[in-house]
Amino acid sequence: MKARPGDQSGSPTDGAPEVTFTLRDNAAISEARHRAAGFLARLHETHGITVPSPAVEITLLVVSELVTNARKYAPGLVLLHLRVVDRTVQVTVWDTAPDMPQVSAADPRRIGRHGLEIVKALVQRFEIRPEGMGKRITGHIAMA
Repeated sequence: MKARPGDQSGSPTDGAPEVTFTLRDNAAISEARHRAAGFLARLHETHGITVPSPAVEITLLVVSELVTNARKYAPGLVLLHLRVVDRTVQVTVWDTAPDMPQVSAADPRRIGRHGLEIVKALVQRFEIRPEGMGKRITGHIAMA
């Protein structure tokens, strides 16, 4: 994922549709959801891919949770990368905080800090990797 400002459609070598967005301010969460919804909606006309409604809703929730965490805990630039490959929507958020988040065990008495629990429950695969001066968190949402 390269840091590119604005709405940048990628040209991946494997032909998978993808896009990267730079998110800079407090409106980043609603902007991220809006841009993700637009990307998923355009997939049918640009690539003949229809993303089922449940997968769209899960994708938007995952985008919200990951971008919320990035804006809350990391200063500066946040990148949102969306990619469709192998019947999954891959949501990746990169931020500038080098600290690796810990996914807490479920605790119904805890108030807040359930975002990564929610994401892990919704995605097919979940990964956190340090990268450069920050980290990359990716969730893979099944389209079936």
